[in-house]
Amino acid sequence: MKNFLKNFVRDESGASAAEYALILAIVGTGIALAAWNLGGAIRGAMSNATACIPTAAGTPPAANC
Repeated sequence: MKNFLKNFVRDESGASAAEYALILAIVGTGIALAAWNLGGAIRGAMSNATACIPTAAGTPPAANC
């Protein structure tokens, strides 16, 4: 049992898995933030485009079109 504990404490094979998990978390966070910002940009562009389309009721387009 004593040898098992010594070997377990000295074992460093799990370090690479932890490093990969950290890299995956950082890259995943970056992708999520980019998708969030892209979604906001698309939402704003669609809102601006919608404001430039006159409605059937005769509402004129926005002034910035």
